[in-house]
Amino acid sequence: MPKKKHFSAGRVPLILFLCQMISALDVPLDSKLLGDLVQPPTITQQSPKDYIIDPRENIVIQCEAKGRPPPSFSWTRNGTHFDIDKDPLVTMKPGSGTLVINILSEGKAETYEGVYQCTARNERGAAISNNIVVRPSRSPLWTKERLEPITLRNGQSLVLPCRPPIGLPPAIIFWMDNSFQRLPQSERVSQGLNGDLYFSNVLPEDTREDYICYARFNHTQTIQQKQPISLKVISVDELNDTIAANLSDTEFYGAKPSKERPPTFLTPEGNESLKEELRGNVLSLECIAEGLPTPVIYWIKEDGTLPVNRTFYRNFKKTLQITQVSEADSGNYQCIAKNTLGAVHHTISVTVKAAPYWISAPQNLVLSPGENGTLICRANGNPKPRIGWLTNGVPVEIAPDDPSRKIDGDTIMFSNVQERSSAVYQCNASNEYGYLLANAFVNVLAEPPRILTSANILYQVIANRPALLDCAFFGSPLPTIEWFKGTKGRALHEDIYVLHDNGTLEIPVAQKDSAGTYTCVARNKLGMAKNEVHLEIKDPTRIIKQPEYAVVQRGSKVSFECKVKHDDTLIPTIMWLKDNGELPNDERFSVDKDHLVVTDVSDDDGGTYTCAANTTLDSVSASAGLRVVAPTPTPAPIYDVPNPPFDLELTNQLDKSVQLTWTPGDDNNSPITKFIIEYEDAMHEAGIWHHQAEVSGTQTTAQLTLSPYVNYSFRVMAENSIGRSVPSEASEQYLTKAAEPDQNPTSVEGIGTEPDNLVITWKPLNGFQSNGPGLQYKVSWRQKDGDDEWTSVVVANVSKYIVSGTPTFVPYLIKVQALNDVGFAPEPAAVMGHSGEDLPMVAPGNVRVNVVNSTLAEVHWDPVPLKSVRGHLQGYRIYYWKAQSSSKRNRRHIEKKILTFQGSKTHGMLPGLQPYSHYTLNVRVVNGKGEGPASTDRAFHTPEGVPSAPSSLKIVNPTLDSLTLEWDPPSHPNGVLTEYTLRYQPINSTHELGPLVDLKIPANKTRWTLKHLNFSTRYKFYFYAQTSVGSGSQITEEAITTVDEGKMAMASRQVDIATQGWFIGLMCAVALLILILLIVCFIRRNKGGKYPVKEKEDAHADPEIQPMKEDDGTFGEYRSFESDAEDHKPLKKGSRTPSDRTVKKEDSDDSLVDYGEGVNGQFNEDGSFIGQYSGKKEKEPAEGNESSEAPSPVNAMNSFV
Repeated sequence: MPKKKHFSAGRVPLILFLCQMISALDVPLDSKLLGDLVQPPTITQQSPKDYIIDPRENIVIQCEAKGRPPPSFSWTRNGTHFDIDKDPLVTMKPGSGTLVINILSEGKAETYEGVYQCTARNERGAAISNNIVVRPSRSPLWTKERLEPITLRNGQSLVLPCRPPIGLPPAIIFWMDNSFQRLPQSERVSQGLNGDLYFSNVLPEDTREDYICYARFNHTQTIQQKQPISLKVISVDELNDTIAANLSDTEFYGAKPSKERPPTFLTPEGNESLKEELRGNVLSLECIAEGLPTPVIYWIKEDGTLPVNRTFYRNFKKTLQITQVSEADSGNYQCIAKNTLGAVHHTISVTVKAAPYWISAPQNLVLSPGENGTLICRANGNPKPRIGWLTNGVPVEIAPDDPSRKIDGDTIMFSNVQERSSAVYQCNASNEYGYLLANAFVNVLAEPPRILTSANILYQVIANRPALLDCAFFGSPLPTIEWFKGTKGRALHEDIYVLHDNGTLEIPVAQKDSAGTYTCVARNKLGMAKNEVHLEIKDPTRIIKQPEYAVVQRGSKVSFECKVKHDDTLIPTIMWLKDNGELPNDERFSVDKDHLVVTDVSDDDGGTYTCAANTTLDSVSASAGLRVVAPTPTPAPIYDVPNPPFDLELTNQLDKSVQLTWTPGDDNNSPITKFIIEYEDAMHEAGIWHHQAEVSGTQTTAQLTLSPYVNYSFRVMAENSIGRSVPSEASEQYLTKAAEPDQNPTSVEGIGTEPDNLVITWKPLNGFQSNGPGLQYKVSWRQKDGDDEWTSVVVANVSKYIVSGTPTFVPYLIKVQALNDVGFAPEPAAVMGHSGEDLPMVAPGNVRVNVVNSTLAEVHWDPVPLKSVRGHLQGYRIYYWKAQSSSKRNRRHIEKKILTFQGSKTHGMLPGLQPYSHYTLNVRVVNGKGEGPASTDRAFHTPEGVPSAPSSLKIVNPTLDSLTLEWDPPSHPNGVLTEYTLRYQPINSTHELGPLVDLKIPANKTRWTLKHLNFSTRYKFYFYAQTSVGSGSQITEEAITTVDEGKMAMASRQVDIATQGWFIGLMCAVALLILILLIVCFIRRNKGGKYPVKEKEDAHADPEIQPMKEDDGTFGEYRSFESDAEDHKPLKKGSRTPSDRTVKKEDSDDSLVDYGEGVNGQFNEDGSFIGQYSGKKEKEPAEGNESSEAPSPVNAMNSFV
């Protein structure tokens, strides 16, 4: 009894096919089939290269291998033999190389740290494992430390360090409180990649005593805890109270809220940093900033865009991650921290390196004696890995010599192998970031063919779907496979069938006549083997009556119909679904053979109902919707599309015609205007309906014209002004008689794909056009220019035939005629085609070059003889390249460029050449196959041209009367530079240009200083280079000579303020107010009383009263009210003298040293001056209000920042 195999849509055979391809290089280890074959060892399982073990468990180092005879195992440790028999704690699993080290009873894991390597060996060779580095995991405790409480002012930044102990593998860090609750994180507070907790600015709600950093070591399932950190954030009011309690009255100014500040980076430091990552890893870049308000982080890649599907943002966009990083991800990444006061940038230069990765790992070889073969080992990495070979675990340099072996870098070539050539080879690819090790054996066997597929398997396939018949085989040398159908059939060829390399026979479109017995035959020089399988073709399952959309009233009944037609030998299973799920478990739903009935319909019953029919080989389904509506209380006139016609009947049945009669359905109050008739060809296109005819709405019969050999079914639809009805039920089927085809295939072509063949293709007839069974094609051909008779062959219903052994590129006349079991179609017209092309034989001759100018050359050549083209002439192709520049200072190689000229042109122009350069070219003829040989190289030179603009121009070191220019030479000198020309002119305040000055500069200069210029003057410069041909493009730049900015700025302020109208008005108002005040005081004084101002002075006498308020808004500009002469007076006692009583000559008025406390002044991280808040007191007492100068503006602004 044959074994059955059922295939659904050909998927299972495809999986089997791929599996066989993967295992084709191995000798199958099925003892029932190949019990007497030998195979070198193959490592099948091993521990990872970096093997971290749990010291609380026994150590298991895996090493499994297969081979015949079964391999024996040995180990090395740290490069020397590991004798497991001498260590009572070490055992090896039976039939395996896996080591088990029993450290639970006694011993320590640290004793067995080291590098282990396993060797599996039998008579055919030895395979080795990777170097397995065994290390026990470590979860050390935190070192004990005393953590002082932290007190900060509201708004300051903070970093809480974690610094976990170094474990193996590294710990996972997280911050929690004493209740083991995760601390909330946000854009303001977040954990960095190093585990530290960063605060962009602190708030009072950050105050707590249990900031605890935890380190979790997953390998040992342990968690270590750092000592809690206490943080107190003081508000402005609390700070004022604290300062008042600790400082004297003379030192207390009053605290202000922390001022807002632009961002600065907490990590990383500086403006630039470097990052290196390995290919395939996750690239993590981090930027955390402080500032007030809290900064927002943005990321860009300077020289490209971030990969869309591999880019992820973590930690509130402070961390950028790119998965599966590759060399293309190298470059500069910029993080931008921004708030309302500004932005700061940091550039991270990323370099992606790569441990070795396979391009082509070596594959096992099974060869027969005398055969040749190769092992190829190709890997890539950054830096490029080194390739080393071993044989049976020994470097080939010291291994026994094998005359059949030749090593060439990453390739080992074998020639005329013998049985002693069998071995296991190891390829090692390594660089500084890692290594790859691959085993591949060479197994020399002499074995006759064997069929591994079971005999008499029965395959069952649905018609018109692919069929795949298995023939797994083995033999050495590799057997050839042939398939036969029937007992006396010829070998099956690839005109209809597809023969796969693994022996599988594929029938792309299985038909009924494809059924039968197939024989697979495997042959090599040592023998032959065969196997029979059987194929059955089944009819597809079809739904011939589909459920239809229904609209029913609530509480009524609805019925869905589903009629299924199937192969008689297959038993279908019919299942009904609602909204792609099971039907509700409700007695209102009932299913019989063809119907689903729902009674007492409710609103919940609305949805999509699907009828699914399944067999062991195929499945089909059809769906219809149900809409539930409310019942209408009173009937209303129905204006709707007609009801479908019914009672279809076929009469007057003739060979090529039939009469169809039907009964119209209800027109639903809109007269029927026409009937539409459609037909289905159940034999050739089941389930597809085609338009047949239309008749008037008053007719109920139609005479229909038919085609031969079609199994007709008809349906009718009615149409009125509302729309078209649903189709009627199909009529009975009517099969017309067969006839010979009345047309031939179209789109006949003859095009060769190889120099010695002619591929004839055509568009085949469809089943409807075949007019009868047994559709075939008669393919005929002969040479167009010869007297040969027509050669003909009859092929099955395919669309291609290949004629082999033809001359190269010869015109042929071709005909393709259809025929079936009844007869032939009319004689077809002949079309012309060509056999295959071959590469041209002759190179163009007499190549001449005419240099038109420094960037253009014209090339001429003689055409090649048309017979030597051996194909369709497509044109001529010029290869040209720049060998080197004529300037010895700029020699470099440029890749070849190609210009193609279509058709039979014998000349062409080469544009875009580099002036003053040496070029070489050759010409080749091109046909449909490719290029012919190259002509003799022709060299030519381009003359000098004008240079490009200088690469850069910078103005440096400006002084009062000089400017220094620095430049880079032109990137394309296009000849020998003779000199530079510098032209410059001044620009006045109204942007008018002054006289132009020309200056010639020697060509060997890259720096020039212009002297005797006007101070504080803008100049415009025009700069260009020259060759003997002329001047190149110019580059322009502008610059200004310097000026005494202190004097100019003070004069500007005095002039600007003193001449303003508002200032004059203000002075007048102040003078008038003083005059009135003096009059009032004089009157009060004469009366003997105190004036109010005096009373206020007596009541509020305070030595700390300052001449100017802190929020006056005029810091640093009070000197504008003094005379010009006062700018140069010496300072009064105590006015601006620092604590060390020294005054620096010529200091700027804005010097922070003058404003602060000399060398004792301090600055915050953001640059804020805190000299008066640092807690240090002067040795000399404060002088109160004896100072005649207003307080420093910097001190006033930064007193308690």
